[in-house]
Amino acid sequence: MKGYWIVRCEYYDQEAFELYVKAATAIVKQHGGEFLVRGGAHIKKENAKLERTVVVEFPSYEIAQSVYDGDEYQNAIQHIKDCSLRDFVISEGL
Repeated sequence: MKGYWIVRCEYYDQEAFELYVKAATAIVKQHGGEFLVRGGAHIKKENAKLERTVVVEFPSYEIAQSVYDGDEYQNAIQHIKDCSLRDFVISEGL
Protein backbone atom coordinates (compact mmCIF):
# COMPACT_ATOMS: atom_id res chain seq x y z
CA MET A 1 0.00 0.00 0.00
CA LYS A 2 1.17 3.50 -0.80
CA GLY A 3 1.80 6.05 1.92
CA TYR A 4 0.82 9.69 1.95
CA TRP A 5 1.86 12.78 3.80
CA ILE A 6 -1.17 15.05 4.13
CA VAL A 7 -0.26 18.46 5.44
CA ARG A 8 -2.28 21.60 6.13
CA CYS A 9 -0.05 24.48 7.10
CA GLU A 10 0.79 28.14 7.45
CA TYR A 11 4.27 29.67 7.44
CA TYR A 12 5.23 33.05 8.90
CA ASP A 13 8.82 33.45 7.68
CA GLN A 14 9.30 33.25 3.90
CA GLU A 15 13.08 32.83 4.07
CA ALA A 16 12.84 29.92 6.53
CA PHE A 17 10.04 28.41 4.47
CA GLU A 18 12.18 28.48 1.31
CA LEU A 19 15.06 26.74 3.11
CA TYR A 20 12.64 24.07 4.31
CA VAL A 21 11.11 23.61 0.84
CA LYS A 22 14.50 23.16 -0.79
CA ALA A 23 15.57 20.53 1.74
CA ALA A 24 12.20 18.73 1.89
CA THR A 25 11.90 18.55 -1.90
CA ALA A 26 15.26 16.83 -2.23
CA ILE A 27 14.48 14.40 0.61
CA VAL A 28 11.08 13.47 -0.81
CA LYS A 29 12.50 12.83 -4.30
CA GLN A 30 15.43 10.86 -2.90
CA HIS A 31 12.97 8.41 -1.32
CA GLY A 32 10.69 7.99 -4.33
CA GLY A 33 8.06 10.47 -3.16
CA GLU A 34 5.98 12.60 -5.49
CA PHE A 35 4.19 15.84 -4.70
CA LEU A 36 0.55 15.50 -5.76
CA VAL A 37 -0.65 18.77 -4.21
CA ARG A 38 1.65 21.63 -3.34
CA GLY A 39 -0.24 24.75 -2.45
CA GLY A 40 -2.34 26.21 -5.24
CA ALA A 41 -5.93 27.37 -5.34
CA HIS A 42 -8.33 25.85 -2.86
CA ILE A 43 -11.71 26.43 -1.28
CA LYS A 44 -11.99 26.11 2.49
CA LYS A 45 -14.83 23.95 3.76
CA GLU A 46 -15.87 22.54 7.14
CA ASN A 47 -13.55 24.05 9.69
CA ALA A 48 -10.53 24.41 7.39
CA LYS A 49 -8.38 27.14 8.87
CA LEU A 50 -4.86 26.65 7.51
CA GLU A 51 -3.81 28.32 4.26
CA ARG A 52 -1.78 25.70 2.42
CA THR A 53 -2.27 22.04 1.52
CA VAL A 54 0.47 19.58 0.56
CA VAL A 55 0.00 15.92 -0.38
CA VAL A 56 3.00 13.68 -1.03
CA GLU A 57 2.69 10.11 -2.30
CA PHE A 58 5.36 7.55 -1.35
CA PRO A 59 5.80 4.02 -2.73
CA SER A 60 4.72 2.58 0.65
CA TYR A 61 3.27 3.51 4.00
CA GLU A 62 6.49 2.34 5.67
CA ILE A 63 8.63 4.60 3.48
CA ALA A 64 6.37 7.58 4.24
CA GLN A 65 6.87 6.92 7.95
CA SER A 66 10.61 6.33 7.76
CA VAL A 67 11.25 9.47 5.69
CA TYR A 68 9.37 11.62 8.22
CA ASP A 69 11.20 10.01 11.15
CA GLY A 70 14.60 10.14 9.45
CA ASP A 71 17.37 12.50 10.51
CA GLU A 72 17.36 14.33 7.16
CA TYR A 73 13.71 15.35 7.35
CA GLN A 74 13.85 16.07 11.06
CA ASN A 75 16.75 18.45 10.33
CA ALA A 76 14.79 20.08 7.49
CA ILE A 77 11.80 20.88 9.68
CA GLN A 78 14.05 22.74 12.09
CA HIS A 79 13.94 25.63 9.56
CA ILE A 80 10.21 26.10 10.20
CA LYS A 81 9.74 24.86 13.74
CA ASP A 82 9.38 28.37 15.20
CA CYS A 83 7.52 29.99 12.30
CA SER A 84 4.81 27.59 11.21
CA LEU A 85 1.57 25.98 12.20
CA ARG A 86 1.02 22.52 10.70
CA ASP A 87 -1.44 19.67 10.81
CA PHE A 88 0.57 16.71 9.49
CA VAL A 89 -0.67 13.14 9.08
CA ILE A 90 0.79 10.06 7.46
CA SER A 91 -1.90 7.90 5.91
CA GLU A 92 -1.98 4.53 4.24
CA GLY A 93 -3.56 4.65 0.80
CA LEU A 94 -4.46 2.55 -2.19
